[in-house]
Amino acid sequence: MDTLADAVVAVERGEAVVYPTETVYGLGANALDADAVERVFELKGRARDNPLSLGVPSVDAALSYADPTEREIRFMREFLPGPVTVVTARRQMVPDALTAGRERVGIRVPDHELALELLDALAPTPLTATSANRSGAGSVRRVDELDSRIRDAVGAVLDDGETPGTESTVVDVGENVIHRRGARADDIEAWLVRE
Repeated sequence: MDTLADAVVAVERGEAVVYPTETVYGLGANALDADAVERVFELKGRARDNPLSLGVPSVDAALSYADPTEREIRFMREFLPGPVTVVTARRQMVPDALTAGRERVGIRVPDHELALELLDALAPTPLTATSANRSGAGSVRRVDELDSRIRDAVGAVLDDGETPGTESTVVDVGENVIHRRGARADDIEAWLVRE
């Protein structure tokens, strides 16, 4: 069984790791290292024009990589940590590979103890935040559901049993748009109308 320390070393070596969240298992690599980000795309078989999100241990940590408006920060402090991905303006150091060349990036602060421990241990390095499945396949709720091509290629797998399985809601607060309805979507919609 891989440990938190194993996962930290793997990420520092430029490898990807599988980690649990309060939604589904995630696939993480150094989100500021374009080569590591590229490996995540390869492992998932994901189109390069479909951006990845960036995982951090707190809203304050997110401010190093994103440049949200005051309203976006209010939203983030209300809903994060939690099963929500907030799309906001990125800062210069976030590589084009992660955002598919876009000027906005999805920010994720998982509400999961082991995921936060991993992000804290790696800080200030953020992780890619994307589900640990091959593109087009179902989300991974248990480690034994991992595609062998991912399991065999990552540097570490952190197993914390079964995850709830509801994907995060992806929201662009600046545009008042929910890109993907998932956990807490109704609460988010109500906030967008109210605020």
